[in-house]
Amino acid sequence: MGALAFFAGILLSLMGLGRWKETGSPYWLIGSLVLFLLVLLGSLTGRKGR
Repeated sequence: MGALAFFAGILLSLMGLGRWKETGSPYWLIGSLVLFLLVLLGSLTGRKGR
């Protein structure tokens, strides 16, 4: 995972959390947390593969 993909994933997670705060919908919260975990796992496993 490149640096640009990492920061884009973090930005999308934060935007999703803001949308959850705005709407109160649990789907935004769950989706944001899942995306954050995927970005985190991708960054951790991407370094081991090199």
